[in-house]
Amino acid sequence: MVKSGTAGRFGVRYGRRIREKVAELEKKSRSLYKCPYCNKIRVKRVFSGVWKCKSCNTEFTGKAYTPY
Repeated sequence: MVKSGTAGRFGVRYGRRIREKVAELEKKSRSLYKCPYCNKIRVKRVFSGVWKCKSCNTEFTGKAYTPY
């Protein structure tokens, strides 16, 4: 059941598959990734397609939900 995840705010609306896809995308976009410059796992999404490393303060572009 998806309701307990991040897509739980939708309740029973929009269908199960859509809510599962939304929850999966939000989980990917909110997780930390490895920096291509300093190789530390400190990269976080700023907004769609823009990523920033909290360790070396490097901002770079990538995909919308994952940096590469």
